[in-house]
Amino acid sequence: MSQDRQLIGAIDQGTNSSRFLLFDAECKLVSKHQVEVEQILPKEGWFEQDPQELVDSVRECLEEVGRGCAGEDLKRIKGIGITNQRETTILWDKTTGKCLHNAIVWCDGRTADIAERLTDQTPSKNKDDLRPRCGLPIHPYFSALKVKWLMENSEAVRAAIEEGRCLFGTVDSWIIWHLTGGVNGGVHMTDVTNASRTMLMNIHTLQWDPDLCRFFGIPLDILPTIKSSAAIYGHIKEGTMKDIPICGCLGDQQAALVGQHCFSPGDAKNTYGTGCFLLYNTGEQPVMSNHGLLTTVAYQLGPNKPVTYALEGAVSVAGQSVRWLRDNMKFFKEASEIEGFASQVPDTADVYFVPAFSGLFAPHWEADARGLIIGLTNYTSKAHLCRATLEAVCFQSREILEAMNQDSELPLASLRVDGGMTANKLLLRLQADLLSIPVVHPEFSEMTALGAAIAAGTAVGVWQDPSQLPRHNAHTYQPTIGPEECDARYTRWKEAVQRSMHWVRSEQHRRKSSKEHKRTLAFSLGCLTGVVVGAALMLALKRR
Repeated sequence: MSQDRQLIGAIDQGTNSSRFLLFDAECKLVSKHQVEVEQILPKEGWFEQDPQELVDSVRECLEEVGRGCAGEDLKRIKGIGITNQRETTILWDKTTGKCLHNAIVWCDGRTADIAERLTDQTPSKNKDDLRPRCGLPIHPYFSALKVKWLMENSEAVRAAIEEGRCLFGTVDSWIIWHLTGGVNGGVHMTDVTNASRTMLMNIHTLQWDPDLCRFFGIPLDILPTIKSSAAIYGHIKEGTMKDIPICGCLGDQQAALVGQHCFSPGDAKNTYGTGCFLLYNTGEQPVMSNHGLLTTVAYQLGPNKPVTYALEGAVSVAGQSVRWLRDNMKFFKEASEIEGFASQVPDTADVYFVPAFSGLFAPHWEADARGLIIGLTNYTSKAHLCRATLEAVCFQSREILEAMNQDSELPLASLRVDGGMTANKLLLRLQADLLSIPVVHPEFSEMTALGAAIAAGTAVGVWQDPSQLPRHNAHTYQPTIGPEECDARYTRWKEAVQRSMHWVRSEQHRRKSSKEHKRTLAFSLGCLTGVVVGAALMLALKRR
């Protein structure tokens, strides 16, 4: 390693693993370490993680990479950025540093009843009532509803809030607070991209909105300070990385947008991980969607830099459906094996899979939908189901791409892709076919971590203009089927989506149904009583 070679680190804390990666000034990967993290599924539709495990796994990754560096190499690390699973909600005690409840993960669906109740409290009784202020619909996906659930259901949380001990944060806040000192002066902050996913930040002012906080009943004093995506927030207090500044922060999907060099309005990328997330750069003005997309902050690469916004289409289940086939259905031992099985057949034999395990995200936002496999016959094989699973990811991406084209009025000519699932080449070929546009896949796969590193490097002057950084080589997948066949298959998919909706009845719906049943029963009993009394009177008259 040359004596003047500068390094930038990136913490990537995701739903399935924590990682730490080192990049040089040419954006080339130097070193990395990864630790898988456990997922806790206490009830159907509930998804939790142990917050302590998340921060411990990050520390382990930092130490493993640190031990692999010579002393002089550590001195060349100019800063560290962090990217994280968004919306995942953690409340903790600032006097002890201990979490007050397991983290409620972004795809958790337990707050569906709260979402319905809050929607009924809006003036328009519409889930989109708050969109003009925060850019988001009222939906279980977002952090504010998870905080409200914890306040309503955890005595420990209520006591901590009443006694002024409670802090809230998404995963970035939790990790930064611990790494910068924790109970001994840890920095309680988040960046504009993560804050924009809570439903509590005003999308125009980039500050916590008192009216939104009052609506959700969440006290302002538990919220972290909002900062730009590139600034020195604090320094690591212990371990081999001690005194290195943490100076970049981006939600994972925004980090991938930066890593893919989507710095101009009209640039877009799609990331295939646990879920699937398509972001479209809309420039310095927020664009409100009329087709079910989210208005979000893309990045702000410095305290005095302009903020860039994006439209986002979010799909809750992508790689998670492959994991379901592996872990629940025992179809294979390694997730990568799905490509081999799916390649054994030329099509799905008219089988369609809607993986709405905890409802549907964009563009539907239907929390009451549930998963569906339709078109099964005695001819259907494991291979057909594997291929239908991959096609489901592609169809969901087409849904959000169509909504994006309608909102932007400028259809994408090609789509940049990244994420763990893009190692599956069949998936990329299917995606090009089912979008009818080229799919561009960079040979370098670590775009999310690279985005966090770019933010950090910008903050400490390693890079002056991120848009001028070298791009990685890419392979382009061209469509191989005609638009007619593509549209016909997509139409069948949408029929399956419609059949998956309104499967789960909310508690409010059950209470309403119960009341209606009781009224009907009372009316029926009243009628029956009238008939019996009338018959008795007639019998009495006849006897006379």
